[in-house]
Parts: sequence; C-alpha cells; structure tokens
Amino acid sequence: MIKLTDIFVYPIKSFGGIRMNESLVCKPGLEHDRRWMLVDLDGNFLSQRTHPKMATLAVELNNGEFQVKDKHNPTDKITLPIIPHSNFIKKVRIWDAHVNAFLIDPTISKWIQQKLQIPCELVHMPESVIRPIEEKYAVSDESVSFADSMPYLLISQASLDDLNSRLKKQLTMDRFRPNLVVTGTEPFEEDQWDLIQVGGVRFKIVKPCARCVMTTVDQDTGEIGKEPLRTLSKFRKNGNKIYFGQNMVPINFGMIRQNEVVEIIQKKN
Repeated sequence: MIKLTDIFVYPIKSFGGIRMNESLVCKPGLEHDRRWMLVDLDGNFLSQRTHPKMATLAVELNNGEFQVKDKHNPTDKITLPIIPHSNFIKKVRIWDAHVNAFLIDPTISKWIQQKLQIPCELVHMPESVIRPIEEKYAVSDESVSFADSMPYLLISQASLDDLNSRLKKQLTMDRFRPNLVVTGTEPFEEDQWDLIQVGGVRFKIVKPCARCVMTTVDQDTGEIGKEPLRTLSKFRKNGNKIYFGQNMVPINFGMIRQNEVVEIIQKKN
C-alpha cells in the first residue's frame, strides 16, 4: 500500500521547511508554501544556489505565527506574522517572472541580513498576485508561488533509499525539498505515474524535476559538496539534466494528511 508519510512546506524560499501533519492544497502550492522570498536590493530573488548559508535558517509554526531561527543558535529567533501587514509594494524577479510583492517589516529583513551577511529584503506574495506556470505544463491555468517553476514536488522514500545505497554518506530528504513524500513503492516508481489521488485530492504529474547545485548544500551547515549530483549523474541523467522527483499540479483542492493512502489513478503510456 502506498501512503503519504510526510508533508513539507517551505514558507520562505530556500530556508528550512516545516513538517506538517496536514496541509491545505491550493492552486499555487500548499498553504503558506514559498509565499515569502529574499531578494537583493534590486528585487532579484536569492537562493541557496548563490547563498548556501540560507539553509542554516529554519522556520517554525508556533501559535499562529512563524518564527525564523538560527539552526546553530535556536534561541536567536524573530517572529514573522502569517498574514503580514504592509503597504509597500516592490517589483521582484523570480527567474523570468516579474511580480509585485509586499516588503515585510524592515526589522525582520535586518535580522536576516545580519545572519547571512548580505544586503537583502524579505518580501511576501499576496493572494492577489498570479504567477502562471509554463503553459505547456498547465492543465487548467495553474499558478505557482515563489517556488522555482511548479507548485508541487513529490518524491518516494524508496528513491532516496536507492540513492543512499550508492553513496558513502547518507543524505536526508531535506536535500531535495519535496512537498510530498510517499512510501510503499519501488525506487523511482513515481516516474511512471500520470494521475494520483491523495485522500480526496487529485494531482496530475506533469514533469520530472531537474536538479541543481542546491542539492549539494548540507542543510545543517550550509556547506557545499559534490554529492548527490555526482552519483545521480551516473543513472538519472537525461541529456544535460539530472532528474530526481516529480513535479505536479492539483486537479482539485482540499486537505491532505499524513498516512493517507495514495491511489495511482493512471500511469503514463
């Protein structure tokens, strides 16, 4: 039996994620997922690709508020309201997309600047902003938050286990930043799926996820290595891209919960 064993949201792009018992499936991603993002002073997005120390900042959900903390000094933290209040709009760029975002309390940005030692600002994407996904992957005018390109990423635990069997040092799932982790499959069985259902919510699997240097960032220390890309390139490379995990869009919306059964509605031809 295939089950949903983990649900993750990443409120701030490239910061640590939160394991959830349940989450609301929305069109642009799970509720709160990647609704915040760091930008430079010109409005260009920042990520672990160029600033790997972002991995050392974690996000927690406590009493209806997010708290951002230093993983190496957990008592050093700052509160981030779930519904931020701001009248200051900034035009920001995420890859080729230019969207309006709200500038968050400069006190929070200053705290993050001090931690990362880079000039930056924290912005929030309001619900009114629509960032369409690439048309060729859309089923019904889907959109995405500040995630790289797609609203949902699924990986099976068996795929990670297979990868770890080829590595000298075991990696944890946070290297790959999935939203949904499933168990009860063969390694890379998710490559064959086309349409799945989790509880009462259906997802269309639209494309494999091409992996980048972010997977080589240790999520505890922020240090960069050569794995897992070196090993993945030996058996998961197609053309000039390395794939691990599957990107999805939701067909309908609702709550998903840990340990719900995952039903394979349709496989790829």
